[in-house]
Amino acid sequence: MASAPATAEDASAQEATDGYFSALAPARYVLLTTFRWGRTPVSSPVRMAVQGDRAYFQTWSRSPAWKRMLRNGWVQVAPCAAFGLYRYGPWLDATARPLAGEEASQAAKMLAREPPGRLGGLISLAHRLRGARPVHCELQPCGVS
Repeated sequence: MASAPATAEDASAQEATDGYFSALAPARYVLLTTFRWGRTPVSSPVRMAVQGDRAYFQTWSRSPAWKRMLRNGWVQVAPCAAFGLYRYGPWLDATARPLAGEEASQAAKMLAREPPGRLGGLISLAHRLRGARPVHCELQPCGVS
């Protein structure tokens, strides 16, 4: 007989293990693959937070990945090492959708639970100095609207 989770963190961990993106839940980073016009894949590592059938990630408003997602929301994700040097899980097809307002702030809170580390802070500073803003997105399993 299954018992109820003891804390809210246990509940969110249980919910993450039951969804489509459960393979991504233990990973800190995932390879986010977007596609150029000729269907050429381009991958970049991003931090991700998983909650049930939804996954959230952050990119930057001036990044090429963001520009490709605006044209085509279909992406593929797989768990990877911090710098994206290798992946260690299956590719999952998903649809990316930008978040705004309250949804974006909820996603930002979920992503802020783990600090990005010293290198992540320098990368963030470099993006902000160039005038880019963080953009929060939600991933849904393909075919779900």
